[in-house]
Formats: sequence, structure tokens, C-alpha cells
Amino acid sequence: MAIIRSALFALIFYPGTLLYVLAIMAVSPWGSGPVQRMVHRWALFHYWLVRNLLAIRFEWDGRIPDGPYLIAAKHQAMVEAVDTLRFAGTPVVVMKRELTDLPLWGKVARRYGVIGVDRDAGASALRAMMAQAKAAASAGRPVVIFPEGTRVPYGSAPPLQSGFAGLYRALGLPVVPVALDSGRIWSRGFVKQPGTIHFKVGEIIPPGLKRGEIERRVHSAINALNP
Repeated sequence: MAIIRSALFALIFYPGTLLYVLAIMAVSPWGSGPVQRMVHRWALFHYWLVRNLLAIRFEWDGRIPDGPYLIAAKHQAMVEAVDTLRFAGTPVVVMKRELTDLPLWGKVARRYGVIGVDRDAGASALRAMMAQAKAAASAGRPVVIFPEGTRVPYGSAPPLQSGFAGLYRALGLPVVPVALDSGRIWSRGFVKQPGTIHFKVGEIIPPGLKRGEIERRVHSAINALNP
């Protein structure tokens, strides 16, 4: 049954995403508001499919506050990368540059407001990321970052990437850490298993901490659901 559910999800989600991409491009001349609303609808579309086709439920311990925060989340599967656009409002998401260069989708993502990071570009990439993040925060939008840098297997807890501490220092925003365990049932493979994904919102961490302290606290908080 999981194979059938996963196949139906793929057959509906990816063509549906193309339609949303075209719709977002159509409304983009009217400004950022219509683009953000359409992106939010796409995230709701994804959420509905996850719940009703894949039979996956989300269980939250805590809630994401409104306003400009630096949201630092664990990253184990595609599901939270899309759903962050629903549960965090209208966030600006830090993601790898390759995704922002994809045909059509990358153009739409840039119009919505994402920060593409070239991991091999060094200091210049970090400066560009900080400038875009500051613009997002000044507009009242939260900034979402996956501080371990990429998707990691369930149970893995690699060190945080160096760019996180620099972004934290540059923005001067409180951090909302989010732990999750999506990797238990949503693997990198085709088949997604039914079940429950747990999210745990950690204690808000104030700005201004030293690098070692902020990295220690965030690393501990986002790995709170590890076995």
C-alpha cells in the first residue's frame, strides 16, 4: 500500500507543482504579495497530499512564533523543506544555490524570496547570504536555515556549518530551534511510509551569544528527537 500511495503522491504532486509554478509566474508582475500567497497555497497543497495520500500526520510540541526570527531546523527529508513555507508563514529560506538555478522553479523561488548559497564560493557567498537575510528580517519575515547544511539520516547529528554562526551574529535575531524526526518514515528513496512526524520547538535562544555557546545550544535543540 505504501508503494501505491507514494506513486499517487508523485503523480499528483509534481504535475501540480508545475501548475503552481506557472501560476506564480503569472501573478508575479503584481508584486510580492500575490507571489507569497500562491506559494503558501502550494505548501498547503503539498500538506494535503502528505496527510491524505501518504497518511502521514504531523505532531507538534510547541509553536513557531510570529515575526522576524532565525528559525534553525533539523533537515532529514524533503517534507519539512516544503512545509516550512506553511508553518513559518512567509519565511525566507536559506537553500543550496543549485536549487535556485533550476529552470522555472528556481526563478519562482527567487521571486518569492529565498537565499541561495554556493557552498564552494567561500566568503563572498557568506556576505551575499547575510545581505539577503538582513533584507528579509528588516521586512519582518523570518529566516529559515538548516544549520547542519543538508539532509542528514535519522539519528545523525553532524556539526553545524560555519555559516550559521555568522548569520546569527549578523542578523542579531533570536533563534527558534526546531527538532524533527521525518527521516524515520520519509527516506530519500521513492517509498514513503505512513506514520507520524514529530516536531519539537525548542526554547527561544536570545541574540548576542558567543559562537561556541549558540552552536552548542542549537545543535542540542535540533537533535532533541534523535534516538
